[in-house]
Amino acid sequence: MAWYPDAVRLELQPESRDQPTINPTQFILHSVVAPWDEHRIYAYWRDSTNLESTWGLDFDGSLGQYLSTTTRADANYSANRRADGSGAVSVETASNGEATDPWTDPQLDELADLAVWLHRTHAIPLRVCRSWTDPGIGYHRLYREWSSSGTDCPGPARIRQFTSELMPEIQRRAGLPPTTPPPTTTVVSLTHILAAQHRDPGLPQGGTTYKAEGLVVENALYKENLLAKAWIDGSLGTKTKTAVSEWQERLGYRGRQPGEAADGYFGRDSLTRLGKKYGFAVTP
Repeated sequence: MAWYPDAVRLELQPESRDQPTINPTQFILHSVVAPWDEHRIYAYWRDSTNLESTWGLDFDGSLGQYLSTTTRADANYSANRRADGSGAVSVETASNGEATDPWTDPQLDELADLAVWLHRTHAIPLRVCRSWTDPGIGYHRLYREWSSSGTDCPGPARIRQFTSELMPEIQRRAGLPPTTPPPTTTVVSLTHILAAQHRDPGLPQGGTTYKAEGLVVENALYKENLLAKAWIDGSLGTKTKTAVSEWQERLGYRGRQPGEAADGYFGRDSLTRLGKKYGFAVTP
């Protein structure tokens, strides 16, 4: 059991007493999609939902801790339901009502210090998680298994900061050489895109699974003259699948049978090459 010394202790009950223990191996960052301080986040967890995070962080860098680092916090879905008992600690960070704003400098400062403390206290590696079970640091949208229904959390601006500012600063404070890629304009998850390609065609017209990332991909296909502008809506439906198939064929891919078109579902190579051409990076 560990409590971060720079956080005010706002212990949730009965969760602190009744929820299972975990071995923390991951640190997951969220946006609360509200301009709440650590006390308001605590009240929300206590009074309005059966979910909770380990910490809540205000714009000014003030931090509250609601559960010990070895108590399961349920804001991370499957990240805290692994058979080996490993799990994730998490922080909800104050944001505007659309989660479109970047983290403030005090928020970034506190997140970096907290990550280094977790590394020294629980040996959480100071690297981006390479899969949904891999020890390290991530943000909520990074893996679908960390969310029950898909999410854009913590928002595109903060995801850019995570890569370009936060991870390098965490590693600097810990005395480690930086291991994150150079800053990029946008990050797209291959796992999210494939999930959307399989799910979106069955949704009502315009229904989306990962709208923000879908828009990035569709805009790239439009610029490649493979998708009409009218179909840029973030929903990866049949029109987008046809465009992807044509993109794959430009790269030399074909179907399994002679004369068969490429299947139209992105693989790592086809998505990465589209991103390199149109300015977005691809994560697993």
